[in-house]
Amino acid sequence: MLERGYLKATEGNVSVRVPGRRLYAVTPSNYDYDRMRVEDVCIVDFAGKHVPDGPDGSSADGLVPSIECGMHANIYRQRPDVNAIVHTHQPYASALAFLRKPIPPLTDEQVRFLGRQVAIVDYAPSGTGFLARNVQKKVAGGDNAFIIANHGIVALGTDPDRAVFNMALLEKVSIAYLMALTTEAGKVYTIPAPIREIAFAKLRKDEKRIGAQVSLSVPPVRVPVTEDLPSADAKAAEIAASPPAVAATAEVAGSEAAQLGYAISAYPDVADTMRRLAALVAQPVRGLRHDALLDVLGYFDTKCRASQELTDRAKKRIPGGVQHNLAFNYPFPLAIDRADGAYLTDRDGNTYIDFLQAGGPTILGSNYGPVNERVAEVIRESGPVTGMFHEYELKLADIIHRYMPHIEMYRSLGSGTEAVMAAVRGARAFTGKNMVVKVGGAYHGWSDTLVYGLRVPGTYRMNAKGIPFGATLNTREAFPHDLGALRRKLVENRARGGTAAVVVEPLGPESGTRPAPRDFNRRLRALCDEFGALLIFDEVVTGFRVGLGGAAGYFGVTPDLTVFGKAVSGGYPMAGGVGGRADVMAVFGSGLDGKNGAHIQVGGTLSANPLSCAAGYFAIEEMARTNAPVIAGRAGDRLTRGLQRLIDRHGLPYVTYNQGSIVHLECSGVMLLDMRNPIKLFKENKARKRLMEQMGAAYAAHGIITLAGSRMYTSMADTDEVVDTALDRFDQVFALVEGV
Repeated sequence: MLERGYLKATEGNVSVRVPGRRLYAVTPSNYDYDRMRVEDVCIVDFAGKHVPDGPDGSSADGLVPSIECGMHANIYRQRPDVNAIVHTHQPYASALAFLRKPIPPLTDEQVRFLGRQVAIVDYAPSGTGFLARNVQKKVAGGDNAFIIANHGIVALGTDPDRAVFNMALLEKVSIAYLMALTTEAGKVYTIPAPIREIAFAKLRKDEKRIGAQVSLSVPPVRVPVTEDLPSADAKAAEIAASPPAVAATAEVAGSEAAQLGYAISAYPDVADTMRRLAALVAQPVRGLRHDALLDVLGYFDTKCRASQELTDRAKKRIPGGVQHNLAFNYPFPLAIDRADGAYLTDRDGNTYIDFLQAGGPTILGSNYGPVNERVAEVIRESGPVTGMFHEYELKLADIIHRYMPHIEMYRSLGSGTEAVMAAVRGARAFTGKNMVVKVGGAYHGWSDTLVYGLRVPGTYRMNAKGIPFGATLNTREAFPHDLGALRRKLVENRARGGTAAVVVEPLGPESGTRPAPRDFNRRLRALCDEFGALLIFDEVVTGFRVGLGGAAGYFGVTPDLTVFGKAVSGGYPMAGGVGGRADVMAVFGSGLDGKNGAHIQVGGTLSANPLSCAAGYFAIEEMARTNAPVIAGRAGDRLTRGLQRLIDRHGLPYVTYNQGSIVHLECSGVMLLDMRNPIKLFKENKARKRLMEQMGAAYAAHGIITLAGSRMYTSMADTDEVVDTALDRFDQVFALVEGV
């Protein structure tokens, strides 16, 4: 409110009802709100009397309540639905107070939130019972905003956020009505010079602010209603009718991946996408209307009781009540009982379209039957783990090499985090150098070395609680896709002994949330060669999802090491591994080898177990047979194009784009904040993150599961019908956004 200019010195006050008590908290009189402290707030009863908390009957610092406290008390007595009151001298409405002109209904929005009209409260001396009674008479009608003839305006709300929103809406309608009155043909209204100067000075300031936003805005992406959306069904039918020819000999191994194709039908225009994301971040957040958010929370309260009861019980035994970051959904995690293809069903029996797909590994769709049946046969024979060598360890390594020939050797591990740890350790052992560089904002698991610049570029060790400084002493970060900054890091590292490796997500940090330019990886390869550093691709998400050749095959860039996870076991547990050049991979040799000191220590009792290796082998076979990555990519195209049509139709600033079956839908842009603008980061991070969580909850309440409300993974199970149903549900959610 201070930022919007509503509260300056003693020109207003705010109060909030104390739940369950006939008391309210109100800001004091004769006070500079820029220096407000919690202890300065006064407690007043419904008779308008101060509840003392100091030895002399006043507050601890001698502060007294606002002189309008009786007016607040009368409103709370008269209106049980009101829990917050804002009283200010906002200049536009104050001008109308002087003119004694109530504001008639100008918009449906005004009627919905402010009432049938913004009425004038008759004159009475400030701070008197006369004024309080005059206000009480008006508020009895049920409206939520009033102009006091001699004393500013009052906005009411069911909570503080709603009261502030109503104040902002009143400002909007006041400007419109004031401008209409002062330009009305045949009439002249004389506004006192001080009020006019305040009003027009503020208007000029608002014009500058709006003008700055417009200058950062970009033209909307138009998707005509008549345009046919891309079709996953058509692609699946085409593949079924004439499956791609596959290589017949080992000599041309790897060409199969290219023949099968890639999920990305057209790489996004990165420059345009980043402009749109910058425009989104430059604007105030556009979230759900207050009443719509209450309905969303009501869904969870009434339809998800079994999930809430289960997760509440879990808090007694599990830190935070949930084990995996993906499950931290607002307002509480959903307990899922069944997964089938494109759908999830929770403990309460609610069914959702599943665009989480376990964070990306289930490219075939959840709980894919043909793979399950073949895995069960292996487990019946060997059990899930033996501790001994099993044939499917080799089969998995062979099939990875078949589609990714640059993976000359492969070492199975337990997870993507373990694989990153091993890759970094292997790179250091092979090169004899210690420094490692990552792209800021990228997520490479939770190992000590790489919990650095996590998710927010430029934050260095901000998320490194419990990690000694020595563990990140040899880690550096460069801002996303800034090859100049990366070169400077490599030059600096050369003076410190050199760089062992550069670790990147080839699509960009956080699965392309900051999409990498099309030629970034090629130029990065050249930079690593120049400085003698190994290039490590983190393909935990992109491996097989972008295509059977991975992102390396799509971009035509060969990394030295590649990290796998998720899809490498088709959604089964113990999904992780590292592969690459044979000479580099030699450092991962297992066993007791007293002759070669280059071997590094990696391991894991359950690594390369029959369950995971067989599941991975069968899943990759099925992806090749069905060409699942390409079909999933077309589903992502259809979803993205449909979302863009909805965003345009509703006039929203949201940004959507996709890299095949990885679909981004940015409503708040929180992932685009960074330490290049630390003030904006610390000022807006919470609000933008809260909006992202609320939108995720709204999608879930309408039957769609996403990753944190901003990312979606499509699968082969997402038919055109599934995607179109999802688009109908997104349409319903977008209609609930403020201002739509």
